Amino acid sequence: MQQKTKLFLRALKYSIPHLGKCMQKHHLNHCHFANHYYNKIQLKKYHLTKCLPNKPKISELARNIPSRSFSCKDLLPIKQENKKSPSENMDAFEKVRAKLETQPQEEYEIINAEVKHGGFVYYQEGCCLVRSKAEEADTDNYEVLFNLEELKLEQPFIDCIRVAPDEKYVAAKVRTEDSEASTCVVIKLSDQPVMEASFPNVSSFEWVKDEEDEDVLFYTFQRNLRCHDVYRATFGDNKRNERFYTEKDPSFFIFLYLTKDRRFLTMNIMSKITSEVWLIDGQSPWDPPMLIQKRIHGVLYYVEHRDDELYILTNVGEPTEFKLPPWACGFIMDTNSDPKNCPFQLCSPIRPPKYYTYKFAEGKLFEETGHADPITKTSRVLRLEAKSKDGKLVPMTVFHKTDSEDLKKKPLLVHVYGAYGMDLKMNFRPERRVLVDNGWILAYCHVRGGGELGLQWHADGRLTKKLNGLADLEACIKTLHGQGFSQPSLTTLTAFSAGGVLVGALCNSSPELLRAVTLEAPFVDVLNTMMDTTLPLTFEELEEWGNPSSDARHKKYIKRYCPYQNIKPQHYPSIHITAYENDERVPLKGIVNYTEKLKEAVMEHTKAAGEGQQTPNIILDIQPGGNHVIEDSHKKITSQIKFLYEELGLDSTRVFEDLKKYIKF
Repeated sequence: MQQKTKLFLRALKYSIPHLGKCMQKHHLNHCHFANHYYNKIQLKKYHLTKCLPNKPKISELARNIPSRSFSCKDLLPIKQENKKSPSENMDAFEKVRAKLETQPQEEYEIINAEVKHGGFVYYQEGCCLVRSKAEEADTDNYEVLFNLEELKLEQPFIDCIRVAPDEKYVAAKVRTEDSEASTCVVIKLSDQPVMEASFPNVSSFEWVKDEEDEDVLFYTFQRNLRCHDVYRATFGDNKRNERFYTEKDPSFFIFLYLTKDRRFLTMNIMSKITSEVWLIDGQSPWDPPMLIQKRIHGVLYYVEHRDDELYILTNVGEPTEFKLPPWACGFIMDTNSDPKNCPFQLCSPIRPPKYYTYKFAEGKLFEETGHADPITKTSRVLRLEAKSKDGKLVPMTVFHKTDSEDLKKKPLLVHVYGAYGMDLKMNFRPERRVLVDNGWILAYCHVRGGGELGLQWHADGRLTKKLNGLADLEACIKTLHGQGFSQPSLTTLTAFSAGGVLVGALCNSSPELLRAVTLEAPFVDVLNTMMDTTLPLTFEELEEWGNPSSDARHKKYIKRYCPYQNIKPQHYPSIHITAYENDERVPLKGIVNYTEKLKEAVMEHTKAAGEGQQTPNIILDIQPGGNHVIEDSHKKITSQIKFLYEELGLDSTRVFEDLKKYIKF
């Protein structure tokens, strides 16, 4: 967590956007501008002469940039709608959030998108997009803007909301829990709000206003999980919808972000380890965009603007230290655009979000007061280290009940990810809190390949160094056992998506450390997946896993750790796998092949071992839909907990009673 601590103040101060799994929280120090940009903005903080520290020669930095085009000719049709939206009475969104803030022992539910703009709050109420006056947000007095049922989707929810500057329009991205496909609807705000247009397969989107006070919507179009096209659209009497930009490099994708003061729209063109940012003038959106710094391999940067100054968050230079509360593990940035204040939340896997506000004018951090969460007194959080095979110290975060006796006899649930330079996700999860309340030990292993200790930490766990992450995970579990935290017969391991690589590899190499494993949409067939160029994400993933199709060294190395390739007849822990039928990120075929091969190896070993050999349970639970990971699926949560309790021979009666405090079944 050292890296997160170092970056917190700058990320807070400059309010860099959260970019999902590709957002890198790294150092802020470097800025390099194109000469033509100086007549557009007054620069105070950074200067053209401030160059990359210890920079390599220009020839080493330079790379060929694929051709790209800015166009006003390629049109995407707009679906016109003019239907009135009915209202529907449901529990107010603000009431749910109030419960989380003041009554952490009460039920926990999914919180959907909410945006404050002007004097209104926009949010989802039941199956409707609604708005209410800010002072009435915690009441049932709201205006219905659009009924999501008009889209004829199965249990739709709003993923993101953006309001036009003068509140003539509001745009909302709508999707379902069982699919990553989304639809962006544009609602014209009037006495009788109507849907002006809808766009399919939209990823990110933002509003700006041109010189003639016309609202312009910029959005990215996602095709086969790839965002390579940016469109801009206008509505009303001057309708148009045109392709604005196309990225030709298949390993890059595009994300739009509006600076918090709404002065500039940033077009972030990113790969796993490289980024390039173009600025679109929020007051002249029809002008050509301005390049901040062309892409340099290995250099990541993001741009924010405030008071005629640009702030750059980048991985070049030294970070600033800022200490977080010892219990804090998750950071959630508020999406509301307020250049004077920066509201955010801190949380942990067992502690619900606590609200803070950083006031720029005063330079002070204000903490939410009121209800004290009892978990702070009934549990402990420990920061430990494990020495890996090469001597590298690997950080771990451990949670357990304060009054637990003889921790060696307590069940242990280990979490790991270790890929893409991402921090191991440690946001609040009600089922994790319930497990700790019921005597479990939770351990989060921040292995190499993740981003907790910076870019080098990621670099030391990718490509031909992926086995470092496996060695780290093994060292962490052995260290936990050695320090008196549980034992192999009570140790379980969980991971999702790319975390399945390390978990599957550990099950092959050191199965004696584990009793049971739960995996969700696991990436377990690395070799065959990376050799299949027809899959949508293969090119984007080359920088993480390598290119086994063209590089024999990469192919040989992947074979050494790939879970599917290394299955053999031996004793395995019991494994519960949740997969999704139409998952485009981790194809179901690879998971099914892995499961079948694993079952065959288990049966072969059991037959050879003879009578008395306990056969592990290998369970594949295929869920309908095309989503990749459904975090808040109650069915998934309960099936995984039930599996762990049964495998460890524990009584699950109390844990499900406690879980009802947070989740409606």
